[in-house]
Amino acid sequence: MKSVFKLFFSLIVFVFLCCCTTNTQKNTEEKMTIDENVKTENEKIKDNFGIVIHGGAGTILKKNMTPEKEAEYKAKLEEAIKTGHKILADGGNSLDAVEATIKILEGSPLFNAGKGAVFTADEKNELDASIMSGADKTAGAVAGVTTVKHPISLARQVMQNSPHVMMAGKGAEEFAKKQGLELVSPDYFYTQHRFDALQKVKAKDSEAVELDHDGDSTKKDKANFYDPTIKDSKFGTVGCAALDKNGNLAAGTSTGGMTNKKYGRVGDSPIIGAGTYANNATCAVSSTGWGEFFIRNMVAYDISAMMEYKNISLAEAAKEVIQNKLTALGGDGGIIAIDKDGNVVMEFNTAGMYRATMNKNGELYIGIYEE
Repeated sequence: MKSVFKLFFSLIVFVFLCCCTTNTQKNTEEKMTIDENVKTENEKIKDNFGIVIHGGAGTILKKNMTPEKEAEYKAKLEEAIKTGHKILADGGNSLDAVEATIKILEGSPLFNAGKGAVFTADEKNELDASIMSGADKTAGAVAGVTTVKHPISLARQVMQNSPHVMMAGKGAEEFAKKQGLELVSPDYFYTQHRFDALQKVKAKDSEAVELDHDGDSTKKDKANFYDPTIKDSKFGTVGCAALDKNGNLAAGTSTGGMTNKKYGRVGDSPIIGAGTYANNATCAVSSTGWGEFFIRNMVAYDISAMMEYKNISLAEAAKEVIQNKLTALGGDGGIIAIDKDGNVVMEFNTAGMYRATMNKNGELYIGIYEE
């Protein structure tokens, strides 16, 4: 009887151990499958990156552009975006990519930023810039600087090496000096075509005053509408938005502001939420256009907020803000943006916008006119 009991007990233990082994193996296999899936998803995330830039929006018509000038713009846009793309492809962070890319555009006389900045009514070049990190929502901005070669770099120094978000004028330049940034003579920013544009706008302003005195506002409006120099005197900016392999977003914007601006006017470019915004949960945005309207609409932030609160796509949010909300108040311009998944949008309501984008596969797109 004891032998039978022992045999029965041994059989029960054997079956139990077999079940345990099977369950353990099954659980191990399931865990390995889950781990592999998580690993695959993480690899996809880390492998994903992209970058998008703009060089300003406005009355950019092919009929007004020579083939040589068009090629010049496209070459500089390509140089700039490839600079940032290489940083991202090599595993660099989005802030580095944004800063390096914008510095290329600030160094070109083609765009209204840095070297190509427009002139104020006092025949000076006053520069604004901002940058923002989507990872921790830190930001830095500068306004009205006249001797800093790369305002975007100063904006980043404000973000990373000061307790402030924005600095302006002489104080910002003093901070730039202490941070060891490159300073230049104000003459560095002089370009003949921008100076000539200022004189043209001033002349039109004088003509407009005379027409107003004559009571003929129709002639004034028509003159300004059909002259791109006059119509676009409020436009011009460069900007960049990027997503790096670690899933961090960043955006930056730099500008010379408005041609013939007075009284220390500051537009949207250095205003966080209007000209620049980045949030890892949604997107990174840089704006270009008539700054007063972008400030009143808080355009860059609004796009992010609509994505977050209405749970809509970047494309849907950008279209609603630029084509509907902005135009409802009479604002012109556009934005470039990239979301947390690498989707890119280049939305504008003007005749054109200098723009370019590159994805993780190295596919390059460059655009100038409305398509």
